Order: sequence, then structure tokens, then C-alpha cells
Amino acid sequence: MTEPGRHEFTVLSTEDVYIGRIIALRVDEVAMPGGSHARREVVEHHGAVSIVALDDDDQVTLIHQYRHPLGRRIWELPAGLIDHLGEDPLESAKRELVEEVGLAAEHWSVLVDVAASPGFTDEVIRVFLATGLTVVDRELLGDEEADLVVRKVPLAEAVRMALAGEIVNGASVSGILAAQAVRTSGAAPRPTDAPWEDLPTRFPSRPS
Repeated sequence: MTEPGRHEFTVLSTEDVYIGRIIALRVDEVAMPGGSHARREVVEHHGAVSIVALDDDDQVTLIHQYRHPLGRRIWELPAGLIDHLGEDPLESAKRELVEEVGLAAEHWSVLVDVAASPGFTDEVIRVFLATGLTVVDRELLGDEEADLVVRKVPLAEAVRMALAGEIVNGASVSGILAAQAVRTSGAAPRPTDAPWEDLPTRFPSRPS
């Protein structure tokens, strides 16, 4: 047996179980410490972006959106998928901010990268901070966008909502608390071109 922390979890075989529009499910046979093997189910996903859009009055823009797996509408930050392999995540964030809430931003930075649930999915979300906001025309692209409720709340209220369990989306909770840390503790966000080691590439690389 190797020393703890040094084992190589080699993939011995892999099997595609399902390939859909925005996810795929595969099963990997992985070499485990001690010589055994284990099957690991992995949900592949596009990378995604989320945006803390903070105005000059320290108000953050939230959306109330239906999420079918939870069976209800929840409060979230504006967010969306990176459309294709190689798309600049910043451009994805700019697009989603316009499409979902009709805002453009002059200043952008990276707050946090959030692995949604690394026990079974490679989905990772980059959360941006957007400031210097201006209102722009919002083009409704589908039924879901037409149903969105958009609300501005003070950042302190968004923090309260997260801590009270009124905001449960993981990237939204992380982004809101990170924005509060930047505002109150002097913590510095990263530049928009900061390295993103865990940006998902496997699903976007699959043949369409």
C-alpha cells in the first residue's frame, strides 16, 4: 500500500451510461489503495458562471427561478452555462447578465470557483463580481426567462437570506458571502483571466 496522499487513482475502464443535452453519465472503474477496484459514477457537465451584480448602493440582483429537481422556485444569482469548449467564461457571464436581468457591467473580477458536488459531478461554477452597472435591453429567449422574477436587495440582506436558508443554491451562497468578504475585510478578488484548473472540458469535448 502506498503512503497516504500518494496513491494514483488510475481509471482502468470507463463506460458511458447516458449522454444528454447538458449532461452525460459515465461509470469509471478506478484503482483504489490496497489493490482493490471501485466503480465511480460521474455526471459530466458544462462549466457554468454566476454573477454577483453589485450596484453603487451595495444592492445585489437576485432572480427567483423554478428549479425542477427541487420542485420549487428558489432565489439565485444570475447564472448560465458556458456554451461551448473554448468560450471565454467572462463572455459567458456578460451574456447571462444581459439575458437574465438586463444589465451590463463596466468592471469585472473573479470571486470564487465552486465545485457543485465533487463526489459525483465535475460541474464547477465560476462566480464573478460585476460593478459599474447600467441597464440594457433584455431579450427573452425562452419560457424560463419569461418567468424569472428579478429583485434587487441590499448585500447585507442577501447575506442574511443565505445564512437563514432562504438562498440554497451553492454558487449563490458562496458568491454572496465572498462579495461580503471583499466589501468588509479587504479581501481581494482575482482578475477575470485567473487560471481555472477545474473548468469542465470532458462533456463539451464530446461530439455533438
